[in-house]
Amino acid sequence: MDFRVGFGYDVHRLVYNRPCIIGGVEIPFFKGLLGHSDADVLLHAITDALLGALALGDIGTHFPDTDPKYKNADSAVLLKDAYVLVGEKGYELNNLDATVAAQYPKMKPYIPQIRERIASLLDVEMDRISIKATTTEGLGFVGKEEGIAAYANVSVISR
Repeated sequence: MDFRVGFGYDVHRLVYNRPCIIGGVEIPFFKGLLGHSDADVLLHAITDALLGALALGDIGTHFPDTDPKYKNADSAVLLKDAYVLVGEKGYELNNLDATVAAQYPKMKPYIPQIRERIASLLDVEMDRISIKATTTEGLGFVGKEEGIAAYANVSVISR
């Protein structure tokens, strides 16, 4: 059995007049994330981790922000498309461990819903999906509430 790991990281700026979508879930907040797509920082990090596990490039290679068809794209669709590529290489997700770094909004109340959404998108059991949240104790761009970052590690196994 072949076992691989991948790491993903993403960050988006917080701005007014945008929805705050994290992990495929719209979080009630007075600011949202700025990006060419829906700017779902967590799904972008997971997508990069999956692609990276199989040396398939990154999210920008497959879904470039220079392509108008990805303007306001649903990041859940991008994640599913990337996961199809993983499947075409003969692999499936073993597990996912991700962390969202946000001073605000507070993520804890939404983590069960986010885990459920991601498990559904990747067609795996929820016990394979770990989502955590942290603040940066007021430090850096996250702590100053300028943006949100996400980190993701995945392991994939050959079928």
